[in-house]
Amino acid sequence: MTLRGKTVIVTGGFGALGNVVAEQAKARGASVAVIDHAGAAPEGLAEKLGANALLIGGVDLSSLDEAKKAMDAVKQRFGRIDALLNIAGGFAWETVEDGKAETWDRMVALNLKTALNASKAAVPYLIESGAGRIINVGAGSAVHAASGFGPYAASKSAVHRLTESMADELKLKGVAVNAVLPSIIDTPANRKDMPKADFAAWVQPVELANAMLFLVSDAASAITGALIPVVGRV
Repeated sequence: MTLRGKTVIVTGGFGALGNVVAEQAKARGASVAVIDHAGAAPEGLAEKLGANALLIGGVDLSSLDEAKKAMDAVKQRFGRIDALLNIAGGFAWETVEDGKAETWDRMVALNLKTALNASKAAVPYLIESGAGRIINVGAGSAVHAASGFGPYAASKSAVHRLTESMADELKLKGVAVNAVLPSIIDTPANRKDMPKADFAAWVQPVELANAMLFLVSDAASAITGALIPVVGRV
């Protein structure tokens, strides 16, 4: 599955999932741009992605202006944008009874507004591509939310609806919009939070990367508006 000739943007690309997706995109021949809120990339990422990659830190994608500046920088560097992979986001466990309104605002900003603003800023370039792709990261827990998942699941459910709406909006303009819905991703942070869990049952970052990059590929040209569970053995 080659992505040669395509420019792929990974938001949240300095994180545990994002850097794996960026590496896998490069391995498939894509030109890769990584955008993240953190100011500096994790050690070794620039070397893994190579001199051709563009790494942009310090970007607050909850701001539309900052999202536009980042997308313009990618277009200027590579001359095109073919795919946007919206991985930027965050998680909080908090019950409604004991929680704070600020947590809901934070989850909406981190999960919904980042995907919305990055997509809005990239859409003109994705239409120009002729075969543009937006891949969002939703959540299996947003389909049926357990106790304490209210703020996170609500924000991710909004991402699901955004995915469907944008898919319908852009289907005649050459842009496909889909989302993957993971269960628990095997990351250092999740292992720390759940040390007694069966890590082997969780979704490996490379497995989720494979699903996302399939949706970027020409083989997935007929797929749009899909919410695809990627749940491992959870």
